[in-house]
Amino acid sequence: MARQVRTFPFRYNGVMTQGKRFGVRMMIPKIDLADLEAGDSGQKAALKEGLTGIGFLTLENTGISQAEILEVIEMYRSFFRLPEREKQAVDMARTGSNRGWGAPGSEQVDPDANPDYKQVFDIGYPLPEGHSLLELGVYGANQWPVNMLEFREKVEAYYGHACSVALRLLRQIAGVIGEDAQYFDDKFDLPMALLRANFYPPRPAWAGEKDWGIATHTDYGCVTLLATDGVPGLEVRLRGGGWLPVIVAPGSFVINFGEMLELWTEGRVKATPHRVRGSEEERISVPLFFNPRHDANVAPPCSGKVIRAGDHLAKRFNETYVHLKKAV
Repeated sequence: MARQVRTFPFRYNGVMTQGKRFGVRMMIPKIDLADLEAGDSGQKAALKEGLTGIGFLTLENTGISQAEILEVIEMYRSFFRLPEREKQAVDMARTGSNRGWGAPGSEQVDPDANPDYKQVFDIGYPLPEGHSLLELGVYGANQWPVNMLEFREKVEAYYGHACSVALRLLRQIAGVIGEDAQYFDDKFDLPMALLRANFYPPRPAWAGEKDWGIATHTDYGCVTLLATDGVPGLEVRLRGGGWLPVIVAPGSFVINFGEMLELWTEGRVKATPHRVRGSEEERISVPLFFNPRHDANVAPPCSGKVIRAGDHLAKRFNETYVHLKKAV
């Protein structure tokens, strides 16, 4: 008989986001960040459930308003609707990094699937011109479309706000897994934090079983803070098998954890596979991949090993981005 697990309901327009496997109901824990920071015991229990169980959370009351999220999503929508020749001017395929526009087919997260049919736009930590770290592919200079000054202003402002929320959440994670609240702080002074917009067009008529908006994968880094336009699409793989749709309204976030944090915490935090198949509707999601500085040692504590965060990310980027695969 399957063991009954503790559940924490999440409701979206009155519909509970849930899945069933072998008669067990699985749900995504719902976290109020302000209550969590105030020390609410129920919120801490929900956070621990998400970290060690399904590997996903939803997050609200972060200080980032629904209006700001909707505004930045519309900024990205205006960019993706540009003529292709204008987007090509900031094509990341011309660089040795992942900054700027990624065309359909520019990523292949699952080597057994075809390259993903989505488009992306990536920016990273804004280092000053001439900074030595710009020579590393895990940093790199940001590219911006010309004649879209408001786009840059809004996206850069959101980047700063999202990084702040991610660090606040990471401090709470540290406490829940038994570390000092500031355990991670000094590793994130020059974060390899990547803000992305994913544009999923309606699923193409030609798409087959190996064609995905984004194929099954685990995130590579530490914490992912995902905003969406509210259109369904994301599916999370359950531990016992099967897939769980996850939907949040704009203003709330989906949180998941990457391979780096699972390694760093000796498996106390779980990285969970997920995917987007695509539907009849276009969809925009905006994940922030919040990762430490390049030289942070993310090997398990007391292991005696050194695994540099930048080396881990560079390896995974080189396996994923088609232009970086070719360069390697």
